[in-house]
Amino acid sequence: MPRLISLAPHLTAEELHQRYRAAEDPVLRTRYQMLWLLAEGRSAKQVGEVVGFSPEWVRDVARRYNAAGPDGLADGRKRPGAGRERILTGEDEAELAAWVDAGGPSDGLVNSVTVAAWMSARLGRPVRYQVGYRYLQRLGFSPQRPRPRHAGADEEAQEAFKKRALRKP
Repeated sequence: MPRLISLAPHLTAEELHQRYRAAEDPVLRTRYQMLWLLAEGRSAKQVGEVVGFSPEWVRDVARRYNAAGPDGLADGRKRPGAGRERILTGEDEAELAAWVDAGGPSDGLVNSVTVAAWMSARLGRPVRYQVGYRYLQRLGFSPQRPRPRHAGADEEAQEAFKKRALRKP
């Protein structure tokens, strides 16, 4: 028989059930459901099968609850200040958007590498191309590049083909 997880007596099984039923946040609701089922005497594997998470995650949620009580169940992804700070200020982002709108570098090729190079010059430190891509996406742009041209293409033959293809049979 699997070893059952013991929960700290922060809340009774009935209180956990009431909080599970009343929770509007889906993440918090699932975590209260996990704890309620554990308090009812189910194993981490059984609880994981019910809620659709691994037994390891169920044990982790129980550990957090035991250590910090109901406050330990909060979704850390939604806390203020979560994630990294922005590298560029709002003013710099506006200048970057204007630079991209104007065609970027002299060759007009705007992609994550050229945006990262612009940011590196602006900030005075190296910036990876992945960050340049994130800023392109954040500003609503996508990397653009002209369609490739074959080196041996015959322009006249292509035009003649287009004219023939557009004629009605």
